[in-house]
Amino acid sequence: MSLNEIVFISMYPKLDLHGYDRASARVAIMDFINDNIKLKNNIIVIIHGVGSGALREETSLALEKNKHVIDYKVYYYNSGCTVAELKL
Repeated sequence: MSLNEIVFISMYPKLDLHGYDRASARVAIMDFINDNIKLKNNIIVIIHGVGSGALREETSLALEKNKHVIDYKVYYYNSGCTVAELKL
């Protein structure tokens, strides 16, 4: 399934980064990715909020650098979420 085809994100595992600083968010994202690879979840959702954009930027950097991430996009229907596809 392509990330462009995802409409309902409620069925996918989520990580909510509200209240995190950049460094804590990076660690939480990496742990979340590793946990979901072990659980064989190939689609994950990271909620970073809209705000100043600092957490969205940190999310993009963390996903871009992770070798287990195939693709990621800001969710079309909610710009406060990023959906990522993982290699299993």
